[in-house]
Order: sequence, then structure tokens, then C-alpha cells
Amino acid sequence: MKNRINVTSEGLSRRDFGKLTAAAFGGVLLGSTLIGRAADKSTEHDPALLLGDKHVCRGLNTCKGKGTGGDNSCAGMGNCSLADKHSCKGDNSCKGQGGCGEYPGQNSCKGQGGCEVPLKEKTWKTARKAFEAQMKKAGKTFGDAPKAKA
Repeated sequence: MKNRINVTSEGLSRRDFGKLTAAAFGGVLLGSTLIGRAADKSTEHDPALLLGDKHVCRGLNTCKGKGTGGDNSCAGMGNCSLADKHSCKGDNSCKGQGGCGEYPGQNSCKGQGGCEVPLKEKTWKTARKAFEAQMKKAGKTFGDAPKAKA
């Protein structure tokens, strides 16, 4: 019994012990929640979807002739989207065909797109940058993006 620590002699009451225990449990709970959310976010988008046949805007086609009209001479030079046009969040008909948000054209499932297709200019710039990175990663060549239509 000599090795036993008296909690009150150390200045820690039972109430203090209870508060510390609750704080530790809360930290564990919060940490596990954040880890779970981080894991979920990693599967919400896939940059490789930008290399699919149906693309969400001009300059995101992967091959010659794959664009509206089929008259583009090189990858990355198509004039418009091949994905079904839609005007609101969640109206995309397939994965990789959603519009705006942080990852345009990279949604993992039908109905999970951020917004409209074809993309707005600011969103298009994000998509084009990701498209170019994926094309380079795949070792594919591409041309300059066509200018936006007025």
C-alpha cells in the first residue's frame, strides 16, 4: 500500500479527474471523426476522369476529333463539352461529368457534380490545369486550348 498515490495529495480532485477524462475522450472522438472525413474526401474526385471520352468543357478532349463538331486537330483543342449539358448541382448523368467546385470534371459518381456544364471561365481554368497535369502524367501531347466564345 505504500506505492499507492493519493490523488488529493497531488492537488487533483475526483472532479478534476472526471474533467480530464472527458477532455481526453473528446479528443479521441474528434480525431477519429476528422480522419474518417479525410478518408471520405479522397474518394470524392479522381483527376484521371478528365481523360475520359466525355469531357465537361472546351479544351479538355483527349484526342484529335473528340470535340463538338469533331473538327479539332489535336487533343486539348476541342471547342465544347461532350458531357450532357446541365445547369445545376447534382444533375450530371455520370461520373466525371459534373461542373464547378474544387474538382470540375472529377466527380466520382452520377449526381455528385458541383454545378453546370459547360463550365464557367474560372472553373474551366481549374479543370484545364488539372487536365494538362493528367495528360503530361500519361505522356500524351496536347495543343493550346481554344479561346472562349463570347
